[in-house]
Amino acid sequence: MFKKSLLLLVWFAFITQAHAQSEIQKWEQYAQNTEIIRDQWGIPHIYGKTDADAVFGMIYAQCEDDFNRVETNYINAMGRMAEVEGISQLYVDLRMKLYIDPIVVKKEYEDSPKWLKDLMDAWAAGINYYLHTHPEVKPKLITKFEPWMALTFSEGSIGGDIETISPNGLKAFYDNKAHAYLTYTERDWEEEPKGSNGFAIAPKLTQSGNAMLMINPHTSFYFRPEVHMVSEAGLNAYGAVTWGQFFIYQGFNEYNGWMHTSAKADAIDHFALIVEMRDGKYHYKFGNDWRPFIEKKIKVSYKVDNNMAEEEFTAYYSHHGPVIREEDDKWIAIALMVEREKALTQSYNRTKTKNHEEFKANMNLKTNSSNSTVYADRDGTIAYYHGNFIPVRDPQFDWRNVVDGSNPDTDWKGLHDIEEMIYIENPANGWIQHCNSDPFNALGIDSPLREDYPPYIAWDTENARGLNAVRILSEIKDLTLDRLITDVAYEPTLMAFKPMIPALAQAFRKLPNSDPRKEKLKEPIGVLADWDLKTGIHSVGTSLAVFWGNQLMAEGRRMERAWDTYIFDFLATETTDEQKISAFEKAVERLAEDFGSWNTPWGEINRFQRVTNEIQGKFYDELPSLPVGYNSSLWGSLAAYGSRAYPNTKKWYGNVGNSFVAAVEFGEKVKAKSLLAGGQSGNPFSPHFVDQAEMYSKGEFKEVSYYRDDVLKNARVIYKPGF
Repeated sequence: MFKKSLLLLVWFAFITQAHAQSEIQKWEQYAQNTEIIRDQWGIPHIYGKTDADAVFGMIYAQCEDDFNRVETNYINAMGRMAEVEGISQLYVDLRMKLYIDPIVVKKEYEDSPKWLKDLMDAWAAGINYYLHTHPEVKPKLITKFEPWMALTFSEGSIGGDIETISPNGLKAFYDNKAHAYLTYTERDWEEEPKGSNGFAIAPKLTQSGNAMLMINPHTSFYFRPEVHMVSEAGLNAYGAVTWGQFFIYQGFNEYNGWMHTSAKADAIDHFALIVEMRDGKYHYKFGNDWRPFIEKKIKVSYKVDNNMAEEEFTAYYSHHGPVIREEDDKWIAIALMVEREKALTQSYNRTKTKNHEEFKANMNLKTNSSNSTVYADRDGTIAYYHGNFIPVRDPQFDWRNVVDGSNPDTDWKGLHDIEEMIYIENPANGWIQHCNSDPFNALGIDSPLREDYPPYIAWDTENARGLNAVRILSEIKDLTLDRLITDVAYEPTLMAFKPMIPALAQAFRKLPNSDPRKEKLKEPIGVLADWDLKTGIHSVGTSLAVFWGNQLMAEGRRMERAWDTYIFDFLATETTDEQKISAFEKAVERLAEDFGSWNTPWGEINRFQRVTNEIQGKFYDELPSLPVGYNSSLWGSLAAYGSRAYPNTKKWYGNVGNSFVAAVEFGEKVKAKSLLAGGQSGNPFSPHFVDQAEMYSKGEFKEVSYYRDDVLKNARVIYKPGF
């Protein structure tokens, strides 16, 4: 018996070793078919024989640049963050696990078409080969990536649909009272980052007669690196990839380009359910029937010191989706898009489209649920898609709020066709803009009309960036690629203050001479009144406006206003004279307290600094930093730079806004310029950690090396993964 057991152990060890060797040989075969060329900025240009080879090399290069961010995105996507950070992430993980069941996702992987499975196989192989060839890198949790894991993170935007679910609501509903002390800071969807800008310019408005596209996502810094993927199977895509994914999310190929902008096309609904216990199980009323909830046991592991503990929850699902909270004695279920395989298919295949017909056919998969898309191509076509996944609903209900889930009339009735959404193709004015703003102002005076669409198609409101974009684009002609950057994307006017400053000046004039503030504020009021509304490092008016605007916004948030009111008109007209003056006085005092004088230029306050690669950045006044003239997208800065002071700083440091930016021209050969916040590498000791920082602070773009001759001309290192 002993000999038999020993033989079994030896046999098992032999089989395991043979399997491991076979895997390594497969990885090495991918590597032999892949070439990585790093240019002068450290940007990886990956060349593969097949698309799978290119995916293998691309994810390997990502791991070289920042494995931590690659792994962290998948720890979060699979609902396993508490295994790293402890019980504080328990309900954040539960939120993800309501949708991510490894058994289900593995089945989706097995049922995927072969071409997509090949890409997922190559993706997992690339990460695992990186770990194999870099034994010094110690993962926080995932020591081996499996192909099905790629399906858990098919949404490339900064805030996916699932993240709209409140972990506090989940805790209140599912908590067994053992964790009552846990609370979560809810994400403020009105704060930075504000989303993105996308501008498409038709040939008739450009000097070259070629269409142009401005790709300007606003994300947390270092959320996406810059990558170039090429294969002998027709792939040649360049742009930004969300860490860990294998498709170019914002970018272009030789034929066309795509820019996703966050939008409020309604893709998510909440349903109130009447619940009763019947025959020992919870049921919910639907029409005249009572339906049993689907019950699902979900286990969430979490770290306790050096050990693991586990909580088990019973999650409840109606036909709408999971129950996520209780409200007014009713259970609230959420409905949102769950199409992982289709979403990954759409995300990847758009990078290989060659014209608008192909691109539009790909959009008909309707799985880009949280974004709009601005498009331009070599044929001169420009287009705009407001949303992509919009359910058909009965317009008699208020879809901005919770609807009655017991009424069958509130059920979704399929999806809207693209032409039923706000869809624009080749408008007569020659330009399209979307800045997370009112899509009914996408073309200025030539825009679609709100009354032609159901209200839920677009809950978007106007913002200062949208107004500024329309103002600028309405006057452009003979545009060049450089002017697309300087005169459009980086035009510095802060439109938010256009209605606000005259209202403040008028309130100041009304102050009686006996009020001591009349003399105290006279000089700073004069500076602000003379300010040209343009943000810049030398501008004192910018400093006064931003500090005052923040104070007045705090007042405005305490006041009731209609959801579709333009906030800056509201602040100008609905706050009292005293509120305006008092807020300005506080701003002047704050500037003097923090910087020695109210007369402080914006560049002395607003800084860029990158000294660590922690996902939650750290900043220090005593360490070197660069002045930045851009501003918060809140105030209308098209070149968005969301900055603030930290507990240990007086100066304000940027952490969201312009990160990867690219301007593209589609002629006989594609031309592009791009810019990254800081640099390509996440390694503080790499020359590419901050080699673009000074350029970034000045808005100076680099030439993109797209064609192989240019890539080779600017090559600094050429290698195969692992060699």
